[in-house]
Amino acid sequence: MTAATRELRASYAFIERNFNLTKRYWGWEVAWLVYSIAGALSVTLIGLDQGDRRLIFSLMIGAIFWNYLSVVFTFIAETIEWERWEGTLEYTMMAPVRRFTQLLGSTIYAIVYGLIHTAVILIVLVLFFGLDLSKANMATAGLFMTIGSVSFVGIGMMAAILPLLYVERGAQMTFVLQSVLLLISGVYYSIEVLPGWMQVLSKLSPATYILDGVRKGLIEGVPITELMGDVWPLVLMGIFFIPAGIWAFGRAERYAKRTGKLKRVG
Repeated sequence: MTAATRELRASYAFIERNFNLTKRYWGWEVAWLVYSIAGALSVTLIGLDQGDRRLIFSLMIGAIFWNYLSVVFTFIAETIEWERWEGTLEYTMMAPVRRFTQLLGSTIYAIVYGLIHTAVILIVLVLFFGLDLSKANMATAGLFMTIGSVSFVGIGMMAAILPLLYVERGAQMTFVLQSVLLLISGVYYSIEVLPGWMQVLSKLSPATYILDGVRKGLIEGVPITELMGDVWPLVLMGIFFIPAGIWAFGRAERYAKRTGKLKRVG
């Protein structure tokens, strides 16, 4: 067996483990899905209340695609927290498995789970409000989601080290980071309404460019060639965040082993 085959099998093991955890806590998965659907419907109803079809579409896109990005981010960022909850953190970190292999398995599962979760919400919203895609450029939306997912995965990897370094407050810090991204990324409104200093921060969030590109692609049918101003920041972020996330995770792991944080549970 080649080294590459062995690592791929190890990655699949993490995918299977996460799937089994999802099955074990299926009640919570259903509860969060219902909550996500209710939240998306509540936000989109604002547009219906205003009688503005374009606003309905814009809010719907924000709700649907932020759900996908937040699910991917949360799954990856809580990789360590899941291990700690299950009592397997020390065993996993001491196993002869490359950390890249573990992160790859968690990332693949997060993306697949996020797509399924988001597809259910999309179906409910389309049935509830209807969706006119006659002018939509699906290629633009798909490309932005593909490129943007890479950037969000890198941020999730860096966020995952917080529960590793800060046993008692790491999970809360991860949630705060996700909340900040929600605030500054123009999920439900244009970033132009933000104060100037927050608009500067919004340029550092991949979600800002993803949502802008997806909205223009689906609502206005804008081709990808006219949105390169949103594409190149996402490409650069993906090139930076993925290696930076793997590097930071490795440093945090070595520090946690050296200081005995793997054994601590709170």
